[in-house]
Amino acid sequence: MEYTDQAFLMESDRIDSLVQRALEEDLGFGDITSKAVVDPGLMAGGEFLAKEDLVLAGWAAVLQVFRNLSSHVSLDLLHSDGSFVRAGTVIGRIQGRARSLFAGERVALNFLQQLSGVATLTRKFVERVAGTGTEILDTRKTTPGLRCLEKDAVRMGGGKNHRFGLYDGILIKDNHIVAAGGIRNAVSRARSFVEHMKKIEVEVKNLVELDEALAVGAEVILLDNMSVSQVREAVQKTSGRASLEVSGGVNLDNVRDYALAGVNFISVGALTHSAKAVDISLELSLF
Repeated sequence: MEYTDQAFLMESDRIDSLVQRALEEDLGFGDITSKAVVDPGLMAGGEFLAKEDLVLAGWAAVLQVFRNLSSHVSLDLLHSDGSFVRAGTVIGRIQGRARSLFAGERVALNFLQQLSGVATLTRKFVERVAGTGTEILDTRKTTPGLRCLEKDAVRMGGGKNHRFGLYDGILIKDNHIVAAGGIRNAVSRARSFVEHMKKIEVEVKNLVELDEALAVGAEVILLDNMSVSQVREAVQKTSGRASLEVSGGVNLDNVRDYALAGVNFISVGALTHSAKAVDISLELSLF
């Protein structure tokens, strides 16, 4: 699997754009409640508290939230992204003008809770396949607009990134195969289109298609929605001639069985499309 690392760089301007949109969505023309009842000079501080066991992700977005609101907010990160923390752990402290903290609290927590949820679920999958040599990958099934942050959260959980988008990796899927008139034609066209060092991945749904993909020299083959027994047979047929990826129907209960079948990668859409936000609170006090 060779997808370009630069596609996943967390550029500050990309994060800032996401954060600005989130703040505009929440604040609109301003926090009218705080303007009405909170003195502009009032100071506040607080602690980010993990309310359950979790893997942290999302601090970059949290930092950008408060940078956008005030230059006088200080944030002390006690645990970094990728850290596993137990319930009851204070993971960070914040201090600044109360109005700024109130304005950014919900947006900051939304990012931190959602992205830590992705990292936490990813860690569970990674732990289930520990010792097998199989890597857990994400997919493009991400929240629109948040792909860069969610894929970063997958890495914080110990997973690896599949292609970032349609532009940085060749993955010939079933509809491409139909449109091209078969696996052989699709691979041939792809090989003539990209540089020879670029790996070509082909999705197959049965062992007959696997044989076709092997015959035309596909470097990576995605075994789509196959049973564990079919995957074992696919591994034996392939015998190291291509890297194998499993996708579809994978969950925490069966992921180790698929890994033990001998595949190189398992891609899991649930890492990003079904991760439950974790419980993190921000307890503020005035002074």
